[in-house]
Amino acid sequence: MTVFARSALPGRWWWTIDHWLLLAAGMLVGFGVIMAFAAGGPVAENIGLGHFHFGQRQLLQHLPIAMAAMLGASLLSPAGVLRVSVLLLAIFAVLLVATLFGGAIKGAQRWISLGPLSLQPSEFIKPSFAVVAAWLFAAARTGVLPRGNLLSIAAFGALTGLILMQPDVGMAATITAVWICQFFLAGLSIGWAALLGVAGAGILIASYFLLPHVASRVNRFLDPSSGDSFQVDRSLEAFRNGGLFGRGPGEGTVKEHLPDAHADFVLAVAGEEFGLVVCLMIVFLFAFIVLRGFARLLRQTDLFVLIAVSGLLVQFGLQAVINMASTLHLMPTKGMTLPFVSYGGSSLVATAICMGFLLALTRRRYQAGTLS
Repeated sequence: MTVFARSALPGRWWWTIDHWLLLAAGMLVGFGVIMAFAAGGPVAENIGLGHFHFGQRQLLQHLPIAMAAMLGASLLSPAGVLRVSVLLLAIFAVLLVATLFGGAIKGAQRWISLGPLSLQPSEFIKPSFAVVAAWLFAAARTGVLPRGNLLSIAAFGALTGLILMQPDVGMAATITAVWICQFFLAGLSIGWAALLGVAGAGILIASYFLLPHVASRVNRFLDPSSGDSFQVDRSLEAFRNGGLFGRGPGEGTVKEHLPDAHADFVLAVAGEEFGLVVCLMIVFLFAFIVLRGFARLLRQTDLFVLIAVSGLLVQFGLQAVINMASTLHLMPTKGMTLPFVSYGGSSLVATAICMGFLLALTRRRYQAGTLS
C-alpha cells in the first residue's frame, strides 16, 4: 500500500515529481533556517531586536509562505506555469514602477512597503520573466506568434530599464544574462549573441562611470586600499578561522561585526562555524540542482519547456555563483542573496517560486508539443 494513490492529485504529484531535486532544495532550505538563527542574532541585537528575531521570522513567517508557493507552483501544468508567470510579471512590473516613487534604502529604491510587508519586486520579476520570455521565444520559433522575439526584446528593455533606474546593476545583469541564454537557445546566431554580450558589457562599463556606488565597489575590488573593504576582509578572515571543520555552531565571531552577516555574507558565517566541508556541501547542492535540472531536459522536445527550464536553472545557479564569488572576493561585492540560504522574505519566496516552476516543468507526465 502506497502513501499516495497514483490517481489522486497528491499521488500524481508525488509519482511524477523529481524527488532528487526536491530533496536538494529541501536541504538548502533547512540549512537556510539554521543560518538565520546562527547568523541573525548579533545583527538583530545591534538594531535593538531580540536575539532570535531573524531566525523566528524566517521560520514562522517567510518559510510557510515560501513552501506553500513552491508546492503550489510545482502542481501546475506548463500552461499553468505560463499563466501564473504572466500574472506575477504584470503585478510586480507595476510594483517595480511604484518603487521609483518610494524612499531610498541604502541609496537604492528597490523595496516597496505594503502594510506590514516589505517587498523587492525585482526578485519576483526574475522567475516570471524567464518563463514569459521562454514562451515568447518558443512562440516566435514555432510560428504561433511571429513577433514574439520583438515582444520579448521590448519587455526586456522596459524591465531592465526600470531596474537600472532603482539602481540595481547586479539584478539587471543577471536578468540580461538569463535572457541572452534563452534567446540563444531559441535560435539566435552566435554573432548576435556576441553583439548583445558586448552591449551588456558596455552598459556595465557605463554604470562604472555614471553610478558612484558601482565605481566604489569595483575600485575596492581592484585595490582594497582605495576604500572601505571591511566586510570583505572580515569575510575572508572568517573562512581562515573556520578551517576544515569550523569552530563549532555559535562559536563564530564574524557575525558580530558584519551588518549583513545573515543575508549577503551568510556563507562567511557558515565557513567560520561549520568549516570548508559544509561550504563544499552547499556548493555541491547548488551544482547538483543545476546539473540535475539540465539532465531532465535531455529527452525534452517541447521548446517552451526547454527554454524556460534552462533560463530558470541559469538564473538559480548564476545568483548562487555571484553571492559566493563576492563573499570570497572573487568579484566586486553585490547585494545579492544566496538562494534559500540567506535571510530575506522576498528572496526566499521568489526562489521558492523559481524552484516550484522547475519542479513543475520537469515532471515526467508532460507530453512533448503540448502546454496542457
